[in-house]
Amino acid sequence: MTDQERTEALQAQVAEAAGSGRALRVVGSGSKDFYGNPVEGQPLELASHRGVINYQPTELVLTARAGTPLEEIQPLLADNGQWLAFDPPRFDGPGTLGGAVAAGLSGPGRPYNGAVRDMVLGMRLINGRAEVMRFGGEVMKNVAGYDVSRLNTGALGTLGAILEVSVKVLPKPEATATLALERPATDCRACSEEWVRGGRPVTGVAHDGEQLRVRLAGTPSAVDDAVKGIGGEVMNPAEADTFWSSLRDHQHPFFQKSDRPVWRLSLPPGADPKPFGGDQFVDWGGQQVWLTGDVDPTVLRQQAADAGGSATLFRGQMADLGAFPPLDAVKTRLHAALKDAFDPERIFNPGRLYPETKEH
Repeated sequence: MTDQERTEALQAQVAEAAGSGRALRVVGSGSKDFYGNPVEGQPLELASHRGVINYQPTELVLTARAGTPLEEIQPLLADNGQWLAFDPPRFDGPGTLGGAVAAGLSGPGRPYNGAVRDMVLGMRLINGRAEVMRFGGEVMKNVAGYDVSRLNTGALGTLGAILEVSVKVLPKPEATATLALERPATDCRACSEEWVRGGRPVTGVAHDGEQLRVRLAGTPSAVDDAVKGIGGEVMNPAEADTFWSSLRDHQHPFFQKSDRPVWRLSLPPGADPKPFGGDQFVDWGGQQVWLTGDVDPTVLRQQAADAGGSATLFRGQMADLGAFPPLDAVKTRLHAALKDAFDPERIFNPGRLYPETKEH
């Protein structure tokens, strides 16, 4: 089946669903099915819609179909000394480029290397009217439709089915090193700011409850200078890679030690994570905190809001509790207006982000 034939088959499925009002559950590799609220509906399968369409190493741009596995894209980039700087999580599955963009999740280097939405240059998708739409392009200076691409980044497939994505890629650092320091978790933010302002090539600051880990990446001279200036114990490279990948993909023992729900706290700079309680794993230099334990969801979300952040139920389900914090009245209207524009019949992943109705 050609690319055009696959696209037309997907359009026909969307058109039929829109006409009958039947929900569609957008499906890739399934590595992030746990994320968000449960969705029921006929599968709209995108995993077979795969393949790199255009890759220009000298232009730092790659375009691929949504179902292209990350495990195919990343070696291709590595052969040219490049990588996806937002370091998309795979969790317990292979992951696809479309899934990475739809989920909008980034690895431990997100505050230092950029987020998914920072790297998306353009995309092509099918909206709820079964129309194929293109936004942005393959040129970094092309801003036409750029914000629309960003709207679909992290929308979890609720605005349409992504067909292909153009992303910015970056050169891989020449050297890396990870240091382990005997510092408390509350020092993550201050240390991160101090090192970044001092010109250190920081690409990760995390605390696993025992030690503070800082990842450095850049030129050999910059990394060596930072290692000497920061101090601490230099981790074995293989152990360091395992640590950061286990944090990114939630394979670290912290995430495996119980069946309790996992919360993701997004906090402003300088917020103290200790008052939230539970067992904690601090990431992003203190701005992202993974939390497990017996906590009151209502209290936790109010504490996060009072601190200027938010609390997402990342893994696990709790009765009558949505995965994401409720929207206020203004954001609810904006959310509904976007659905009206992209998916008026509410067929794409209904309810995966927030409860939705057609009466808007």
